[in-house]
Amino acid sequence: MRIGYAAGAFDLFHVGHLNLLRRARQQCDVLIAGVVSDEMLREVKGIEPVIPTEERAAIVRSLRFVDQVHIETSPSKLDAWREVRFTHFFKGDDWRGTPKGLLLEEQFAEVGVEITYLPYTMHTSSTALRRALAAITATSEATAPASLQSSGVH
Repeated sequence: MRIGYAAGAFDLFHVGHLNLLRRARQQCDVLIAGVVSDEMLREVKGIEPVIPTEERAAIVRSLRFVDQVHIETSPSKLDAWREVRFTHFFKGDDWRGTPKGLLLEEQFAEVGVEITYLPYTMHTSSTALRRALAAITATSEATAPASLQSSGVH
């Protein structure tokens, strides 16, 4: 049985996340989605999640092609493997050939996990959405009437 694992923050869920999970499910019998916890996002990526862990997990869990959700509380994907015991790991092809990707390949080869790189959705990302939201917020604050700016209302 092919047990697949696709991990991500899945914050500001978008079509790139959907594509990754859908494509991963097409290549395995069971798909487990790893949702990185708020604490790990802060510690590893240095970002504050917009959507809390449990809500992100609920969104991902609701997808018909996700069989199970695992909340990651460690930065090590090997720790996730020890807890879930997947046979296939799916990642966006933007990781291929990177130091992180090469390290994952080496670690997973030792335990018999096959890594499959899936097409990265170039036109959208959570980072791009964060930038867009920041720009919208900055614009709305700059154009708000002075009476609203001083009161903290936007």
